[in-house]
Amino acid sequence: MTESERMNEDVMTDATDELAEPTGKKGKKGILIGMLLAIAGAAGGYFLTSSGLIPLGGKAAVEADKDKAKEEPAKALADVGFIDLPPVVVSVNSGKSRHLKFHAQLEVNAPYMDDVKKMQPRIMDVLNGYLRAVELKDLEDSLALTRIRGHLLRRIGIVVGEGRVRDVLVMEFVLN
Repeated sequence: MTESERMNEDVMTDATDELAEPTGKKGKKGILIGMLLAIAGAAGGYFLTSSGLIPLGGKAAVEADKDKAKEEPAKALADVGFIDLPPVVVSVNSGKSRHLKFHAQLEVNAPYMDDVKKMQPRIMDVLNGYLRAVELKDLEDSLALTRIRGHLLRRIGIVVGEGRVRDVLVMEFVLN
């Protein structure tokens, strides 16, 4: 080997030696510094949020909501009335003798109160007919009451006219 080849080989060996040196201390320092910064950031964020300097929650958010409520007037309630329907007891289609006791009120737009009261016998007929057709398995579902309210509201709306009855409010729903 010539002298220049030997020098090139030494330079390459030195370069690979420098790359192969372990950097264990630098890695541990980086992890330690990162953990300390994370802890300091978490503590600082907790302090700023809990003291109210950053309104993300806690006292500052509650106070801001109270201030908004004071500034804005409450919306007027809808002009409605309620018509109490007599309780209904119907037998349920099942192998055993079971009964459903159902009591409801109708939420009615105030201008139509007299019209809906006049139609109460027809409403009771629709209510009885629908409840007699309901089967036991339909009542055992967790959404049964919501579904029954929707079906009754639709049927009552057909009887008295759309837009008069706003909702069917169930007062009593007992299956014996």
